[in-house]
Amino acid sequence: MVHLDVKKVGRIPDGGGWRIHGRDSDHAKTVDRAKSAGAKRGYTYLHSAVDGFSRLSYTEPLPDEKGATAAAFLARAKVWFAAHGITHIHRVVTDNGACYRSGDFARIVGRRTRHQKTKPYTPRHNGKVERYQRILAEELLYAREFDSEDARTSAIAVWNIHFNYHRPHSGAGGRPPASRLRDGVTKVQPSYT
Repeated sequence: MVHLDVKKVGRIPDGGGWRIHGRDSDHAKTVDRAKSAGAKRGYTYLHSAVDGFSRLSYTEPLPDEKGATAAAFLARAKVWFAAHGITHIHRVVTDNGACYRSGDFARIVGRRTRHQKTKPYTPRHNGKVERYQRILAEELLYAREFDSEDARTSAIAVWNIHFNYHRPHSGAGGRPPASRLRDGVTKVQPSYT
């Protein structure tokens, strides 16, 4: 069983945002003027997938939360999980977001996998991925200051390795999630933290 969800976070302007410079700084005012002049603004959508048994997780920052984007993410997540020994996903658990109700997403889920949608306004039914996103926010997104969107994207890739192979997890008996895989994880990924 794999739990999926999307977390929407504000895009970081080049040179850093208000968290680095302060809300009333000259840099923040320059960024605001550039936004009103048509500079790229908006959000980055962190698509996440968490295996229900091992708590192995996979996250990608993507530009939107449309059905085609969520479907492509699930396809890449299936390949990533297969590389870690999880070759068949019996059930996909999502909320009722529009991206998960699309035809593109249904085609990627496939016939052999059951798509279970949670009860509306009940995030606890998808609690594993909700908790993972909270840990991601506490330990990475808001624990450090990033000076660009590219820096945050790189940090997410490194943090995924740290979370799966090095960070102790209570759901995995105080061991990293990758330790619950069948082969006992013979190769350990390097730590970058």
